[in-house]
Amino acid sequence: MKKPILLLLVFLFSCSSLDSYNIYIDSNEGDDNNSGNSKQNAWASLVNLDNTILKPGTTIHLKADSEFNGVIEINDSGRDDNPIIFKSYGNGKKPIVNGNGEKTHTILLDNVEHIIIDGIEISNKGIERLEARTGLTILAEDSGELKNIVIKNMVIRDVNGSLVKSDGGGSAILIRKFGEKIRSRINGLQILNNHIYKTERNAINFRASANRDKWYPNLNVIVKNNLIEKVPGDGIVIFGCDGAIVEHNTLRDFPDILPEPEAAAGIWPYSSDNTIIQFNEVSGHKAKWDAQGYDSDWNSVGTIIQNNYSHDNYGGFVLVCNAGSSYGEKINIGTSNTIIRNNLSINDGIRPYPTSRRGVFSPTFHITGPVENTYIHDNIIIIPKKNQNVDNTIVRIDNWGGPWPMKTNFENNKFYFEGDMKNQLRKRKNIEFIGNVFSKELVETEMDYSKNSILKIQNIDIEVIKNKFLNENKILPKQTFN
Repeated sequence: MKKPILLLLVFLFSCSSLDSYNIYIDSNEGDDNNSGNSKQNAWASLVNLDNTILKPGTTIHLKADSEFNGVIEINDSGRDDNPIIFKSYGNGKKPIVNGNGEKTHTILLDNVEHIIIDGIEISNKGIERLEARTGLTILAEDSGELKNIVIKNMVIRDVNGSLVKSDGGGSAILIRKFGEKIRSRINGLQILNNHIYKTERNAINFRASANRDKWYPNLNVIVKNNLIEKVPGDGIVIFGCDGAIVEHNTLRDFPDILPEPEAAAGIWPYSSDNTIIQFNEVSGHKAKWDAQGYDSDWNSVGTIIQNNYSHDNYGGFVLVCNAGSSYGEKINIGTSNTIIRNNLSINDGIRPYPTSRRGVFSPTFHITGPVENTYIHDNIIIIPKKNQNVDNTIVRIDNWGGPWPMKTNFENNKFYFEGDMKNQLRKRKNIEFIGNVFSKELVETEMDYSKNSILKIQNIDIEVIKNKFLNENKILPKQTFN
């Protein structure tokens, strides 16, 4: 009986070793002729990874203070109990992988699942700008459902993609979900604790088919606690998702380098349902068009924008929109049931120059096109006195190529403003203002003041209001990175 037991032990040990496989890479002290299976026998570069099959349970360890040139393309999947992991080891700065514009990506996850990338710094700066250039690309294309991808504790910087959205732009992280032959999506994508800066055009950018006939949205998406700065275009775009959560992110200092008439905004869903956007801070957006902190965009249902801080954005606090040209078609069911509540906006809508589309234009709230059941309540809006050449509109209701907004409700909001402000409610339909507080009357408005209050509030302490709001909502200032 001893021989069968011994064979069983050998078999179990072999299976265990297959599921627990380590690769070490050290650019300073490694050698590509080594085995790569220990710290003492580390590889020196990424070259050997190209010819290595990554088995479930494999961990690729990149040595701290190492710097590598090249790309990482992952074509193998882990398992639920044994993911494939990329991480750093040792003391020192994050290991750096420079794509140098060699390909459109520095790291590619090519239709794979059960992957964790943790604590790595990447860049992808070529000699010239290139459309669709990224730091990290995640693909789910004719792949079925891919599960459990975690991107955390990374630095993604210096990606010089195109500044033009129609060219494909450029992104720090691009998530593409398409399924012409096989319906495809990602179930369980987490983007956590990353620092993204100087990536052009965008930061975290989803792409998908918007067609509701082929609706197969990404599920269980979490974008949390990321710092995004010095990115000129879109900050976080949720596209083709259901139930995504975007929270505790800081987006700031968007450089004013987009060409006319490029539109971008801070955080927004597009053709996505039940998106929750909460406890974020967005400031300093300077796109030539839009440039709001937050947006409930095209073909999206059930967006909730709550407990966020918005300030000093050129285009205003929030946009709610849908294109009328495609409304009612199978591709576009409309933007509906948006809730915007308990947010703080200070000094939004300050674009200092006219737009190419409409001249002077930067309302605090812009609601346009066939959007329905928009409920805006319990927000605090503080507008210091504006320069006379800056748009002084608080709420603008207008039309984007089709039906006008329907059933819009402003309730229990507090509007503090110093200068003369106005509303523009052209061709309004079912727009109500109930129980709001205004610091004084608007110079132009169609609002019924009998359902609201005018309070002569002078010398409000903006810092006290701001700090109280930030403390109550646990919106903490992010560390400044070098």
